[in-house]
Amino acid sequence: MGRSRLRRPPAPADAERARSVAARGGTASLVGTGSAAVAPLVHQVRADGSAVLLFADDEPVLADIRRAAGGFTAMLELADRAPVDLREPVRALLWVTGRLWLPEPVVARRFALQVADVHPSPELLRLGHGATLVRLDPDFAVLSDAEGGAVLAPVDLAAARPDPFCRGEGPLLAHMEQCHPEALDALARLMPAALRERHDARVRPLGLDRCGLRLRVETPFRDHDVRLAWEEPPATVPELWAQLRRMIDSSVPEGPAPRLSSS
Repeated sequence: MGRSRLRRPPAPADAERARSVAARGGTASLVGTGSAAVAPLVHQVRADGSAVLLFADDEPVLADIRRAAGGFTAMLELADRAPVDLREPVRALLWVTGRLWLPEPVVARRFALQVADVHPSPELLRLGHGATLVRLDPDFAVLSDAEGGAVLAPVDLAAARPDPFCRGEGPLLAHMEQCHPEALDALARLMPAALRERHDARVRPLGLDRCGLRLRVETPFRDHDVRLAWEEPPATVPELWAQLRRMIDSSVPEGPAPRLSSS
């Protein structure tokens, strides 16, 4: 089932979008190892695309890394899923290709503590007790999402910042879908006429960032992604709520607009 891409307002830069995918974490799998893709127990992708991965000791990829001289090349895939239950839930893919190697135990424990500071996981307690930590040093990354695709060097990723709302958008969008369908109906009035006038379309919240709100329009045979721009880019959560309320107000030519609570 395909998705058409319509003309969109400005979006965050490629490296910023990639950093946002990495910051959210998503679903990870290691591919290109000569066998089936394998999901790490824990993963963390850092600013420059380097990654820390924890695998169970019986994963065959660990033996491949030990046998390889100078590192074992593979690709880490991050799938960024929408915060609501969409028909096509993956909204972006980030692939990081690089060399895998096994840190010494002392270094591995230090890496694990750094991961725990940001993403605590009980699986990290398995390090040295049934699980092994692997480091990925990146050569390059590839981003693919509704805005387009890009090949990014580690220096490009390190120079960018993730979107300020990338970690907190999920609860807000889920709240909008569950509790404020009238707000989505109002926002649908801002979409292109070809979509706005369809009676077989379902409008869903897809994502938001400092540049605007993204909607997914599900129709019987294909999906369409629409980006709506804020009047002014918000920098804080209160500013974000203000911009969202202003966008809803602008969709209603007469009478009171539906109000969106932050609870």
